[in-house]
Amino acid sequence: MELKGIITAMVTPFDENQEINSEAAKQLINKLINAGVDGIFILGTNGEFYLLTDDEKVAFAKLVIDEVNKRVPVYIGTGGNSTREVIALSKKMEALGADALSVITPFFVVPTQQEVIKHYKAIAESVQIPIILYNIPKNTGINLEPATVVELAEVKNIAGIKDSSGNIENIQSYIEATKDYDFCILSGSDSLILKSLELGAAGAIAATSNLLAELDVSIYRNFLKGDMEAAGKAQKEIDVFRGVLKLGTVPSILKKSVELSGIPVGPARLPATEPNAEAVATIKEMLRYYKLA
Repeated sequence: MELKGIITAMVTPFDENQEINSEAAKQLINKLINAGVDGIFILGTNGEFYLLTDDEKVAFAKLVIDEVNKRVPVYIGTGGNSTREVIALSKKMEALGADALSVITPFFVVPTQQEVIKHYKAIAESVQIPIILYNIPKNTGINLEPATVVELAEVKNIAGIKDSSGNIENIQSYIEATKDYDFCILSGSDSLILKSLELGAAGAIAATSNLLAELDVSIYRNFLKGDMEAAGKAQKEIDVFRGVLKLGTVPSILKKSVELSGIPVGPARLPATEPNAEAVATIKEMLRYYKLA
């Protein structure tokens, strides 16, 4: 499996009782695949992994894997603070048929780089499928250093890193440090998709593609064709949506935007609450801008 292209960091649809909404999930999956995304990544930050039980994660992963039915790769977030628990969940996801696992660094208590290396090596040894490191320092308090990433790139099934630092220098340092390895860099910052591709990244795990899949896909496809003007225009075009996302707690605005565009993904789970009337009005204005309402 090649890690590349635009991979949607998919939201987890809920019903009015905040339970997983299977029908909405299927609807969203098919919309994304029809729009040309190169993969679907579930149970990440925008997928509210931190608010789901392991049983819910396994049930949702099974639903997604079955619905995708090998049309695109399915990436599943299995990260957590306990190495033992991450291993147990990772094994379950591998058994279900996940194509790759995304493992966020431990959070709350900040481990050393050596501790993180041991954590990832233990997880990698427990499964056969590719593992993608997930670096999001503003949420976790830890930034994976390039030397750490190089050491982990030497592990045969640690295949890449999703960097959500929002720092292009960070992405560049990973690209340069791992250039001699079979290792992929994926941008986790939607504002940096094109810049990352230009530096040598393989693609992006993009939350904006829940709503703007065609636009995000066009950044990548135009880049591959060498049409940098069209790629740049598409990259700039997602900024209107990105500006609106700041109006609420992740992923409340993203989910409301998808819902108002026609797929009933429901609210974010508490403690995140529904956007207020003012935010909803701004979301509707944004959807009209993109001709999605």
